Amino acid sequence: MNDLGQDLDLRLVRYFTVVAAHQHFGRAATELHVAQPALSRQIQRLERHLGTRLLDRVPQGARLTAAGQRFLPRAHVLLAAARQAESAVREGGEAERIVIGYVEDLVITPVVEELRRRRPDAEIATRYLSCRDVGSLADRRVDALIARAPLPLAADEVSTTPLYDEPRMLVVPRGHPLADRTSVAAEDLAGLEEAPCRLETADWTSYRVLGTGLPPIESYEDKLELVAGGRAVAVLPVGDRRSTLRPGLVTVPIEDAPRSQVVLVHRNADPNPLITHLRRVARALATAPAA
Repeated sequence: MNDLGQDLDLRLVRYFTVVAAHQHFGRAATELHVAQPALSRQIQRLERHLGTRLLDRVPQGARLTAAGQRFLPRAHVLLAAARQAESAVREGGEAERIVIGYVEDLVITPVVEELRRRRPDAEIATRYLSCRDVGSLADRRVDALIARAPLPLAADEVSTTPLYDEPRMLVVPRGHPLADRTSVAAEDLAGLEEAPCRLETADWTSYRVLGTGLPPIESYEDKLELVAGGRAVAVLPVGDRRSTLRPGLVTVPIEDAPRSQVVLVHRNADPNPLITHLRRVARALATAPAA
């Protein structure tokens, strides 16, 4: 029985689309930063509102019902319309507003704080993006993006400002034959295969996991787990300090690897005046972490 007289909650619709994308409640809960039981309850609320079951739990995770398959494309239309309506209001309003996206290990706090100091009346927000969010600029969920190149974005649709670059390092478990080296070269990694990615979209970071017969990888933690278990090695920018949180891992400089470049990207011809201010601040303050 549906909740008559109540409007459809778009937050629940978004939750449904994420579960449908993952076909798994646990992975969807991780992306949404909610507890899995809470996510299940929200999906049940949506199903009660619509008066039909949208998802069936199966041993592999979750599967769309026939009703869920019919609702999914309409759910995407609803969410897109809501984003477009929000964008139209922003563009027509007088207050300055910008949403800055960022990915993976990058810390953009100094840039954001300085931009807020310079533009105290502006609304300046940030949004963490996973590699599934490749459409975040096009659909205006963010106005600018600070990330590591290369990015799976059309060069003729975006403007890119280089901010800084840094060398790469090899991450191996203690006891690995390369762990005691002062540095390694690319030829030391010859013959290793790159792990396949479980995601349909291109990875928009400069991270690589190398080994032999590796399974598809979905998350950064999965990458480190393979390395810690001795099944793989990882090539990371030296500014990524997350591997140091695992005491069993060792980092070794790579002499001849291409440097990892951090860039600021925004839509071409975006009239948002805060874009220009952001570019100036990012150029001044976005620098490689101190060694």
